[in-house]
Amino acid sequence: MIVIDGSEGEGGGAVVRVSTALAAVTSRSVRVYNIRARRPRSGLSHQHLTAVRAVARISNGTLRGDELGSMELEFSPGRVKGGTFNFDVKTAGSTGLVLQAIMVAAAASEGEIDVTVSGGTDVLWAPTCDYLREVTIPVLEMMGYSARIEIIRRGYYPEGGGRVHAIIEPSELRPITLEESEIHAVRGISHSRNLPIHVAERQAESAMKILRGAGLDVDIMVEDASGPVGRGSGITLWAEGNTRLGAVSLGKPGKRAEKVGSEAAMELLGFIESGSPIDRYMGDQIIPYMALTGDSRVRTCELTLHAETNILLSEKITGRRFRVEGERGGPATIEAL
Repeated sequence: MIVIDGSEGEGGGAVVRVSTALAAVTSRSVRVYNIRARRPRSGLSHQHLTAVRAVARISNGTLRGDELGSMELEFSPGRVKGGTFNFDVKTAGSTGLVLQAIMVAAAASEGEIDVTVSGGTDVLWAPTCDYLREVTIPVLEMMGYSARIEIIRRGYYPEGGGRVHAIIEPSELRPITLEESEIHAVRGISHSRNLPIHVAERQAESAMKILRGAGLDVDIMVEDASGPVGRGSGITLWAEGNTRLGAVSLGKPGKRAEKVGSEAAMELLGFIESGSPIDRYMGDQIIPYMALTGDSRVRTCELTLHAETNILLSEKITGRRFRVEGERGGPATIEAL
C-alpha cells in the first residue's frame, strides 16, 4: 500500500482526489493521512468525499475512513468497467473537482462511463464546467482522451443546485509534446442566474473591449441561466488555436459586472502573451495524464504549487519520473520521462 501524507505540497483536497484517481488507474491501494491538516477546516469536506466515493464507485473499489471531517482514508481499487453513475455533492461544492477525479480514473475504463454530478458548476477555487468542456477536454483530446460535457443546470454558491452530465469513452492515451502556442481566436460564455440579463451582457462587453483592443478575434455568448434556485454570475473565456488556454471570473455581491469581465480577459491575455501553450490551471491538470503515458513534454506559463504537488503524487503512485525546467511562479517546461 502506498502511503501519502495529505499535508504535503499544497496540502488540500487535490492530494486526496489525485491520489485516489491515480490509484484507480494503476490498480494500487493507497492510504492518505493528515488530510487537509493545514486548512482552517481539516479533513474531508462534501466535495472531497463525493470525489473519492465516485472514484471508488466507478472502479468497484473499497474505502475506509470516507466520512465528513475524516483525516485519514484508505482506498483499494477494483477494475474500471464503465457504467451509468449519479453523484450529488449535496452542497455548492464543485462538480468540476468531482469530474476531474472521475476523468483521471476513467482513463483505465473498459467501457463507456455515463456520469451525472450535482452541486456547484461555477464556484470559487475550482475549474468551472465550461473550463473543463472548452479547455481541459480539448487539450486531453491531443493525448487520445475522449469525453464530452453538458451543463444541464448551473449552480452557484451558496445554494448549489447545478447539474452536469459527462460521457467518457474508453481510450488509449498517447504522449503529448506541446511547447509553443498559436492562437487565432478567443471564445467565451458569460452567464447570470436570477439577475438582470444586463449583468451577463456587461461582463461580456467588458471582456471583449480588452481582448479586441489587443487585436484578437473575440466572440462571447451571453446566457440567461435563470432557474428556481439561487443567483449568481460568471464568465469563462478560452483561446483557440493549436491549443486551448482558459480564464474564469465569478460575480459576487458588490462586484461590478465590468470587473468580472475584465478580470477574466486580463488573465487570459496574460496567458496568450506568455507564448506558452498551457495555462496555469491546465499546467497541474495535465500532470496525471502525462504520468500515465510518459515521453511527454509541455510548457506552462506558470509552474504552480498544485502542479508540483501533482508531480510528487504521480511519481509516488505511478513510478514515473518527471523533470522540470523553471521555477515556481514562472514559466516552466515539464517533462514526463
